[in-house]
Amino acid sequence: MPKLRIGSTERWLILVILAMVVGLGFTTTTFLTLSNIFDLLNTSAVNIIFGVGLLVVLIAGGIDISFTVAASVVQYLTALTVAQLGGGDWALGFALAAVFGLMLGCLNAFLIYQFRIVSIVVTIATYNLFFGGLMFFSGGVSIYDLPDWWTTRVVVFGTDMASGRAELTLPVLVMVVCVVATWLLLRRTTTGRQLYAMGDNPEGARRVGISIGAMHYLAFGWLGLMAGIAGLMQAHYAQEVVPNALYGRELDVLAAVVLGGARLGGGRGTILGVILGIILVAITQNGLNLLGISPYAFKMIVGAIILVAITLSSEGAGRLIGSWRTPAARRIA
Repeated sequence: MPKLRIGSTERWLILVILAMVVGLGFTTTTFLTLSNIFDLLNTSAVNIIFGVGLLVVLIAGGIDISFTVAASVVQYLTALTVAQLGGGDWALGFALAAVFGLMLGCLNAFLIYQFRIVSIVVTIATYNLFFGGLMFFSGGVSIYDLPDWWTTRVVVFGTDMASGRAELTLPVLVMVVCVVATWLLLRRTTTGRQLYAMGDNPEGARRVGISIGAMHYLAFGWLGLMAGIAGLMQAHYAQEVVPNALYGRELDVLAAVVLGGARLGGGRGTILGVILGIILVAITQNGLNLLGISPYAFKMIVGAIILVAITLSSEGAGRLIGSWRTPAARRIA
């Protein structure tokens, strides 16, 4: 049986989450109810699917901010295609969402690798390309006439409590499958180790024979695949396709993933860290709502997390930390 290894970042996150749970449990009457906890899982499932996809890109040394609008495009394309095909079913829906998402992710990989452009520049461009194209061709009109199989709530587990009915729905089950698949990719395959190697030292990875181009297509294609599935689940949860429903969520997911220990720069990050980071952000948002605090406070926290993560990932931070350690060396000299 493999040994469960929990890093220092994950341990700190667990302690912070426990402290917040205890604090919110004492200060609110609804936070520790089973229905609220299940709602947190249901609403966090889509972000966790996004998060494990984004983790693969970050480990490979890239960054992508276009995945949420790509998911919106996939929602529209899937809805229009199943309408043309007469309705379809869940198998067709997952297949279409996966293919459309994979194609959009591979488009990012093609532009980044073939033209040697920095990934954040490419994904800023495709972010606007995807969203602008979606709004132009859809006219900003939502789609409410979805097939019954897509909009009917699928309850995986449900129970009646004094505080109300608590249910775990299909997005949670799909999230578990996506998490396990990504964990197997990263931890149980040679390809996963090659992704870590490329993110940590691209030139070294190239010299030992790792195909850098294939790694780009794999990383961004995997994120596109996860984004497509997450978009399908978001439309199932909301029971409609809204062109701007996921607009702006990419920063929340990015903040949660870097909070979970993924390094902006590549080579480091864990599935457990992503899950804990997203749960921590979800609890923060839920707690602020229950306490009646302005939602702008949540945006401020997300911005601060990204700023701190980028600062700690920079060379300047490394030099600053190094300078704190030099006095002892100077005394020895």
